Amino acid sequence: QVQLVESGGGLVQPGGSLRLSCGASGNIFSIDAMGWYRQAPGKQRELVATVTSGGSTKYVDSVKGRFTISRDNAKNTVYLQMNSLKPEDTAVYYCNANISPTIWDTYDAWGQGTQVTVSS
Repeated sequence: QVQLVESGGGLVQPGGSLRLSCGASGNIFSIDAMGWYRQAPGKQRELVATVTSGGSTKYVDSVKGRFTISRDNAKNTVYLQMNSLKPEDTAVYYCNANISPTIWDTYDAWGQGTQVTVSS
């Protein structure tokens, strides 16, 4: 019964920036890791970035130095700041969160996806 809603996608020129947001709501006791995945046409979905509840982050090599993942635990929201965007960043970006609806249960929740298109 958890909803993850992404926003912030759109069309941007190479070298531009976008900021994605994903808020989780519903039956939530706690959220552990949160992350962003992306999937380009004809390609497998890949993990872009993750952030733990304690703030530790990891990135796929192709976005290191350009993307920054962060979260606001009080708002159950994760962000992805994307700078110096390249055409190869074009994809549907999906929010993911490890949800605990109770103190003993956990599962992964997914957002609906938001399109990011980088083109001149």
